[in-house]
Amino acid sequence: MALPTLSAWLREQPFHLALSAGFFGFFAHGGLLAALEEQGLAPASISGSSAGALIGGLWSSGISTSRIREELAALRRQDFWDPAPGPGLLRGALFRARVERLLQTDSFDHTRVPFSASVFDLRALRTIVLRSGSLSTAICASCALPGMFHPVWIDGHPCVDGGVADRPAHAAIPAHARVLYHHLASQSPWRARAPAVPVRPHMVAVVLPGLPRPGPFHLERGTTAFDAARARTRTLLDVTVDPRDGTVLRDLLTA
Repeated sequence: MALPTLSAWLREQPFHLALSAGFFGFFAHGGLLAALEEQGLAPASISGSSAGALIGGLWSSGISTSRIREELAALRRQDFWDPAPGPGLLRGALFRARVERLLQTDSFDHTRVPFSASVFDLRALRTIVLRSGSLSTAICASCALPGMFHPVWIDGHPCVDGGVADRPAHAAIPAHARVLYHHLASQSPWRARAPAVPVRPHMVAVVLPGLPRPGPFHLERGTTAFDAARARTRTLLDVTVDPRDGTVLRDLLTA
């Protein structure tokens, strides 16, 4: 039996999109989602951790990827840079205000597809998956990188970046789901070893190594990363896959 292309496999049945953590990798997530949107390949549900929660939450609220790109292209450090005393460099109030302004809804109940965000509960020392309540609170908590942002308080618990213990945003994946997973390849110099790409049955993991690395002091690299991720995902959509036991689809153009 001939193997399907990634695009054909995604069209066969509803699929879940999982977007990993990865510092300022939300630009790359936006590019991948833009390539899917261009071909009418909308996920049936989304889970995100940190950078993945930001893009997954914004898109789930009703924003198009073209609007997301416009907003990311206009982003400047002063738009979210609000240093304040506390357990982290930034208070996070400016970031939250920007997220609230962009969201088309602040309720999980009104998203266009089911969305879930992974956060790390500092009191319970475990990952919790948020599927209800305030969308902006969940996104900001999932993005609260320890040391960079103050924790976000949810139900009396201080919560931080979902990537602490659920980098791939897999804690929220429905059982037996067909999954497209975008794994942000770590480029952090302090990591002794890059996190392994998870493999599970009926999942295609997409890895786009070598993308420009944006950050709070290099936001100008962001739209280049977005556009490169979109172009390279378009190419991968035409590659054949066999996800029955799990497939890692790595873009070999720059690997």
